[in-house]
This record gives sequence, structure tokens and C-alpha cells, in this order.
Amino acid sequence: MKALLNLARNGDSPRQVSILSVDEQIPRKFLEAIMSDLRRARLVDSTRGPLGGYRLARPANMITFGDIMRVTDGPLALLPCVSRNFYQRCDDCSDETTCVLRRVFHAVRNEVSDILDRTTLQDALVAPDILGA
Repeated sequence: MKALLNLARNGDSPRQVSILSVDEQIPRKFLEAIMSDLRRARLVDSTRGPLGGYRLARPANMITFGDIMRVTDGPLALLPCVSRNFYQRCDDCSDETTCVLRRVFHAVRNEVSDILDRTTLQDALVAPDILGA
């Protein structure tokens, strides 16, 4: 998130991983792996060469925290049975329709997903207190 916010702040000019790493205090190898994942997911573009680096693939107001989290961390759901994109029935569940855990974690997933999917990089830059924190 910090690296993508850095890219959003810097507009369309590419930023090298080494600079992002120092600016955001993120280990370089770790950041390289994440940026590679984000590139494959088409959230960032990369350019090779001495003037190359990474830039956002879309405007900052078109990239949500949810987009980023799903690429870097996988499903937002805490239980596989409530995931929208990666649903799996829990191994130890006898009846999903009466499972109290599923109902609670479904509500949690919905709230988390709603916040992350409506909050863009641009929102975070222009209104850092967007959630009242």
C-alpha cells in the first residue's frame, strides 16, 4: 500500500524499486516480489532502463485498497466459506445454513470489503482521515 501511495503521489513518472524501498522503508527484495505481483495483476506498469521503474497502470481514483489487498494478501474473508472469489466449504462444517460462525464472518467480510472496495488510492491521498481515524 505504501509503495502504491508513493507512486500515486508522484504522478506518471516512473519510480525505481530502490527509491521506493528507501522512501517507504520496505525491504527491497520483498518490494520487488510485491511489485511483480502487482504488475501481473495490471495495477502497475513497469519500464526497463535507467529512467525506468514502476507507475500506476490506472489513475489513482480507479485503484481501490480492495484491489491491492486481493493481489498481495489473497481473499479478504477470514473463513473460506464466506469468500466471494475463493469460496470453499469448511472441512468441519455440518450445515452452512445454520453455522453461527459463517453468519458472523460473512458480516465481517462484507464490512471489510465495503470499506476497502470503496476507498481508492486517491481518496487516501486527498483525505487521509477518510474513515475518521
